[in-house]
Amino acid sequence: MLKKRIIPCLDVRDGRVVKGKQFQAIVDVDDPVKLAQFYTLEGADELVFYDITASFEKRKLRTKLIENIAAHIAIPFTVGGGINTMADIESVLLSGADKVSLNSGALANPLLITEGARRFGSQCIVVSIDVKLVDGVDTVFTLGGRQSTGKEAVAWAMEVVRLGAGEIVVNAMDNDGMQQGFHIRLLNDIQAAVNVPVIASGGAGSIDHFIDLATKTHVEGYLAASVFHYQTIRIKDLKNALKQKGVMIR
Repeated sequence: MLKKRIIPCLDVRDGRVVKGKQFQAIVDVDDPVKLAQFYTLEGADELVFYDITASFEKRKLRTKLIENIAAHIAIPFTVGGGINTMADIESVLLSGADKVSLNSGALANPLLITEGARRFGSQCIVVSIDVKLVDGVDTVFTLGGRQSTGKEAVAWAMEVVRLGAGEIVVNAMDNDGMQQGFHIRLLNDIQAAVNVPVIASGGAGSIDHFIDLATKTHVEGYLAASVFHYQTIRIKDLKNALKQKGVMIR
């Protein structure tokens, strides 16, 4: 059994870390380099960086910021937002990222997953899936959660794995920022359908929510933002609590 990973997430807009609820009501949090350094010292297992408006604004990622963050951390680093071509993938990796996270770019061009995995290895290609319940169907959204694709989440997860994705991040939009717990049912549905690591995102509000995740699912990664940014939960305290429950932690 793989050890679980604790992964803080930096949602970045205009060079600043921000946070919202259900992908809306965005507020400023902090400087991304400062937070990245903090999480390295806190004992985070990995760090995720999303440029949350790059795809919607149809612009490239700010590679200088990625380079600056990468220079100040000593943990694996995943970068997403506005990655639409093989040149984008290469640019992000050359800027210091260990993995790239595809979302809108993969939906627009699914073969980008295959080409990226073939050139850089499947372990380098993460697909992030934004999911919202629409008329009883777990529906995939694009452009930072702004537009429905009409795709069903489990079917899309299976497709991206078939195409070569080495990992999936499941962003439960209905739970995002609400701090009322992870979307257990959705996570289990997707986990049961694929054979690659699944990262849970959206809903963390307490240590008990992470314990629920550990005891009610088999996902490999626990991603959160607000509770870590505001130090509602300290990573060392979370790891200790999980270990006390018998959860294997890095």
